[in-house]
Amino acid sequence: MFDLDAYLERIGLHGRPSLEELHVAHVGSIPFENLDPHMGVPVSLEPGALARKLVAGGRGGYCFEHNTLLATALEALGASVVPMLARVRWGAPEGAVPPRTHLLLRVEAEGRAWHADVGFGSGTLQRPIPFGPGGPHEQSGWRFRVVERGDELVLQTEAHDAWLDVYSYEPRPAPRVDIEMANWYTATHPASRFVGGLIVTTQGPDGTRVALSDWNDELCLTVRTPAQATRTPVARDAIPALLEQRFGLTGFAVDAAGRVIRA
Repeated sequence: MFDLDAYLERIGLHGRPSLEELHVAHVGSIPFENLDPHMGVPVSLEPGALARKLVAGGRGGYCFEHNTLLATALEALGASVVPMLARVRWGAPEGAVPPRTHLLLRVEAEGRAWHADVGFGSGTLQRPIPFGPGGPHEQSGWRFRVVERGDELVLQTEAHDAWLDVYSYEPRPAPRVDIEMANWYTATHPASRFVGGLIVTTQGPDGTRVALSDWNDELCLTVRTPAQATRTPVARDAIPALLEQRFGLTGFAVDAAGRVIRA
């Protein structure tokens, strides 16, 4: 049984919050992180495992964990939720066909359909947006829109006075077996960035995004607002302190090779 009250306490809510209240609180309370794939630890999407890790354990997770947890909470509140798989276009080479390694949700709530996503790192939606083509939608200075491209819908964000693709998806339900397969690939395949690298992010209520990542070869702490970004190189032996102080993640160390391990 899913403990809705424990989840709501984890994100600072109680009672029967709206979809928007739940979405905003989740994004602001639970960090995005890939520490388990980075450490070679399997990632389970079973409700009990998610509750132990992200709720009781004070940890974060990546898109499959975040959005599966959100879907479970929404269903407990009576909403209808349809999971969908997306291809991440952000940072992908022009013309490439990335695998479907992102999970988003179509939520029927409050008399209409919504696009909900609390799991796209520090660039995730802060609030749900109406499902389907439309926008722009401004959220704490960040702007999003959804456009049609053939059989797919594409979530875009505005950066440097241009609209850039975030991810694309076919608006149809993803079977659980496909979600499990995509999660397994993301968490275990040697080519997955979540296995080879490190990324931990948060997004504050004012829209400030903080990320600790080595995905661009150099380990940096990046603080980003719609107006500016600052990148500070970080020594790998500083990771445990930063995880605790900036992201609320305790109990980690680094080994001789500079990879994160449990302390």
